[in-house]
Amino acid sequence: MRSTAAVMDEGITVLLKTLGVLDTELFISTLLKESFDYTEWRREHFTALDIDPVEFNRQAVEYDRNNPV
Repeated sequence: MRSTAAVMDEGITVLLKTLGVLDTELFISTLLKESFDYTEWRREHFTALDIDPVEFNRQAVEYDRNNPV
């Protein structure tokens, strides 16, 4: 299992590569100042999806292929 610091470092790296410095700062500052619960958001978001797990996986793999980091 990786350390929290390692996961955070990789997360920041991905955000910087994907969003750039300014949007990464905006993303982080929004998370810090908003009462945002990612786990609750994920539950609400994915509960609303009515999709077969196999189809979900296929779409995720396709998205990953088309959107390399």
